[in-house]
Amino acid sequence: MSVEIERKFLVRSDAWKALAQGVAMRQGYLSTHPDRTVRVRIEGEIATLTIKGRTQGFSRGEWEYEIPLADAAALLNDICERPRIEKTRTRIVHEGMVWEVDEFFGDNLGLVVAEIELASETQTFARPDWLGEEVTGDARYFNSSLLKRPYTSW
Repeated sequence: MSVEIERKFLVRSDAWKALAQGVAMRQGYLSTHPDRTVRVRIEGEIATLTIKGRTQGFSRGEWEYEIPLADAAALLNDICERPRIEKTRTRIVHEGMVWEVDEFFGDNLGLVVAEIELASETQTFARPDWLGEEVTGDARYFNSSLLKRPYTSW
């Protein structure tokens, strides 16, 4: 098991778009229970199955496995909850740290968030100028929550 330690922020400008190229992602959920989420994702030509435990502070258990692309497509099309999450992820290095900026589409059009994974909950990091308000503890911004209450319905 690995532990994911992550902070999440809103993005307040489009300045990040000039820094890197994004990759299209489709993801769906087999389970969105607060104690466990099970996600299927296709990112470019790579497919993964990810299981995450309940978030405590900024941390949670995470298990991720690469799966065949055809299996992921079948799970997304036939079994996953609806609607699916559609987004473009752009990875940007800022002062030695990787930021993942997700620009959402479909039912979550208009939402743009940036995440950073840390080695510890107390690790410090430099914030890019385009970063806005922190929303780490706000469950509305969990991808699994965006299925049940999409951003466009807020």
